[in-house]
Amino acid sequence: MKKICFKAVADKNSKILILGSFPSEQSLKQGFYYGNKSNKFWKILSEYFNQQIEDNPQSKKQFLLEHNIAIWDIVNKTDLKGSSDLQLQKQVAEINNIERFLKEHKNIATVFCNGKTSYNIACKAFPKIDFIYLPSTSPANVSFSKQVWFEHFDKIFKK
Repeated sequence: MKKICFKAVADKNSKILILGSFPSEQSLKQGFYYGNKSNKFWKILSEYFNQQIEDNPQSKKQFLLEHNIAIWDIVNKTDLKGSSDLQLQKQVAEINNIERFLKEHKNIATVFCNGKTSYNIACKAFPKIDFIYLPSTSPANVSFSKQVWFEHFDKIFKK
């Protein structure tokens, strides 16, 4: 049975897109992006913007839109069992159309990829788009450094 990713969170004011690979099992159960409590995604955003983010989809979506951040996943459909990004690369059934998304969201000038899997799949599928690799916020990434995220965010949000 194919699993399908969440709809993108974006609006006409979105300036950046953060592209994940595919929702984890825990995220799918919770019904929103980065639902694994050990994933550092929401902690990074909260710390960078010095703002608490309530642990519910509506508050998280509101936070993203207030800060002009769009999020989505590169993989739309997969037969993947579990949450392994290593296996995901072999089990991609359908890619999301990032080119069309960027045409529909004209203010997005920067596309970040959260992790190597997202980056590798995106670069292969859309070689004309300049994707920026960011270290994965996944709990599986034991060498994670928030400093790389903060440096890239500074270029966008502290102009």
